[in-house]
Amino acid sequence: MASDILLYVLRDKIGLTGAKPGCLNGDCGACTVIVNNQPIKSCLMLAIEAIDTEILTIEGLKDTPIQRAFVEHFAFQCGYCTSGFILICQALLLNDNNPSPEKIKTWLSSNICRCTGYKEIEESIRSAINNIKNQSIK
Repeated sequence: MASDILLYVLRDKIGLTGAKPGCLNGDCGACTVIVNNQPIKSCLMLAIEAIDTEILTIEGLKDTPIQRAFVEHFAFQCGYCTSGFILICQALLLNDNNPSPEKIKTWLSSNICRCTGYKEIEESIRSAINNIKNQSIK
């Protein structure tokens, strides 16, 4: 239907369940996906608006530096918010491969974690940035 939100089309019609329904009003970030290299809260976007766009969900990522860094730095506990955080970090790195600490905090502020806190998540993105730099030097 034209009124279907992207989150439910991804989950219920396509079977991509990595984006999670949380607040359903754009505050928590658990439903974050990347649309045309920009982080989007899929609970706020109509599916019809996503026609002719490139959509990246957590299922589309495979062993990226940010995913490895989340594991190495224990940047998750219950895991409900993890896909949203990984995708917001991935989008940040797609748009800026050397973001300032302030920019990292600003981007991360669009997502909420009630278990872990943000220290490990911030460490993860800094670690991923360093790993990417080291790989490009080799």
